[in-house]
Amino acid sequence: MDKIASPKKTKEIIQEYQFRFSKSLGQNFLIDKNILENIVEAANITKEDCVVEVGPGIGSLTQHIADKAGKVVAVEIDRNLIPILQKTLADYDNIEVIHEDVLKVDLHEIIEKKLGGRKVKVIGNLPYYVTTPIIMKFLEEKIPMTSMTVMIQQEVAQRMEAVPSTKDYGALSIAVQYYCEPKIMLKVPPSVFIPQPKVDSTVIRLDVLEKPRVYVEKEKLFFGIVKDAFGKRRKTLLNALSTGGLSLSKELVKEAFEATNIDGNRRGETLSIQEFAELANYFVGKL
Repeated sequence: MDKIASPKKTKEIIQEYQFRFSKSLGQNFLIDKNILENIVEAANITKEDCVVEVGPGIGSLTQHIADKAGKVVAVEIDRNLIPILQKTLADYDNIEVIHEDVLKVDLHEIIEKKLGGRKVKVIGNLPYYVTTPIIMKFLEEKIPMTSMTVMIQQEVAQRMEAVPSTKDYGALSIAVQYYCEPKIMLKVPPSVFIPQPKVDSTVIRLDVLEKPRVYVEKEKLFFGIVKDAFGKRRKTLLNALSTGGLSLSKELVKEAFEATNIDGNRRGETLSIQEFAELANYFVGKL
């Protein structure tokens, strides 16, 4: 079948199926063939690869992925798109579409059943309102994957790649960099979507590390420390940690700073991921 990534063909499909865009699902369809090819290239897809695509829409990106990949499993939440996908992807024998909410479905089970439990590459043009929950689900549930190549809001991509002592650096930077090596691959203007979003988009590739970037004894405690440190950015670390959700006493927090040689008057955004790990590991067994 011909590629559907053009304004004309996309509009024809929308009219034929009387499809209505859902604001609540954050739907924006890509209509530029070059951008789609660039996304697949950024993901470094080969015939050896099994791909999980999140939110295939009408199948524009799915077609390009399937041309390069061995097998594609596309997870789509909107039941109104399923008959469209059955038509637009009919000529491909290496694509399976699953009608599920990616945030609720058992991804381990899908990969085991459909792809033989092999490590996958994840690709998606993610709805902006659930970008972080989707990415963190894949990372926190330790889905067997080598990379995620996703189109997201530009400012969120910048936060994922940010380094200490910059305005974009925060809890999301640390969460993503704990598991991955993030790399911004390309910027995407609103004009290549129907309907056009109000913000610029970015394709970012997250290469999953073989083991987390730093050693932490208790991940939940580590992320709790990070969350408290960034909860009130203007506060010093001493105040942020002793008044945060972990209910740490000022005495214990001061002890931790002394043991790790970290100045309690610093602010959370100045700490490296390694320093956060040292702090978190100090608190293990003391709470």
